[in-house]
Amino acid sequence: MGAGAGHIERRIILPMGHDQPLYILPFDHRGSFETGMFGWHGALDAAQTAQIAAAKRVIFDGFLAALAAGAPRHAAGILVDEQFGAGILRDAAAAGIATACPAEKSGQDEFDFEYGEDFGSHIAAFDPTFCKVLVRFNTEADAALNARQAARLARLSAWLRARGRSKFMFELLVPPEPAQLARLGGDRQRYDLELRPALMVAAIEALQRAGVEPDVWKVEGLDRREDCARIVAAARAGVGRGQVGCIVLGRGEDEGKVGEWLATAAGVPGFIGFAVGRTDFWQPLVDWRTGILSREGAVARIAERYLAFVAIFQDHRP
Repeated sequence: MGAGAGHIERRIILPMGHDQPLYILPFDHRGSFETGMFGWHGALDAAQTAQIAAAKRVIFDGFLAALAAGAPRHAAGILVDEQFGAGILRDAAAAGIATACPAEKSGQDEFDFEYGEDFGSHIAAFDPTFCKVLVRFNTEADAALNARQAARLARLSAWLRARGRSKFMFELLVPPEPAQLARLGGDRQRYDLELRPALMVAAIEALQRAGVEPDVWKVEGLDRREDCARIVAAARAGVGRGQVGCIVLGRGEDEGKVGEWLATAAGVPGFIGFAVGRTDFWQPLVDWRTGILSREGAVARIAERYLAFVAIFQDHRP
């Protein structure tokens, strides 16, 4: 039967959660590539778009080099955007590599869909392993803003569950409110240590109450094992969430700090891996573009850094 009115699409509803190792190399950055890497502002022309796509291909080649050097294929994956990485998404899927693709507009403080009401057709076109969102959500921030975001995210969560294919990856950022920083004397390190962990738990709980049900929470690094355990407990609280996984994002920190975060999280059941991007690829790409590194050298450096983080996480797992 054709795809007309009488056609019934067969779906296999995925169980909620993902509790297997997951080592993601994310390079879905868009605004930061345009302005930070290339220094461009405004609408891009075809040549500029092609240059960014070529730079992202260098990152993907670094990922492939890491696989060839022994990165665990069953756990490895990439996160790249449709705008500059459509070809990479297709090539990765054809090679059986786990893919993640963002659904959010880049560089906005408030979550909204990159493709508006057409978000579903774009997800379906690439059929990624994970549909990813990046969301800034502080429960002490503007209540109306949080409500608008939560409603859109609940809509996406329900759409993904009903479709039964791509899993939901939620990148949670909890930026400090001015009043919160003021209470800590403006000290961002104190905020990260003393206040952010509890705010992360509060954000997860608030989003769950709003009907947002990620399979994987992608969270900022934490310095204490007990805080990591609190995040897992919140992510897995309630019926049906027992297999929900957590991964650590890099936040562009240096290799030493990211390594500390990974070592801390890896020892906590429920933390299944990481998604570290800029720490892996930014400097190698800069060095390639300025002629310090050859393309092959940049590919090798990216592979080396990715493999180093895989080793750290695996070495500290229970």
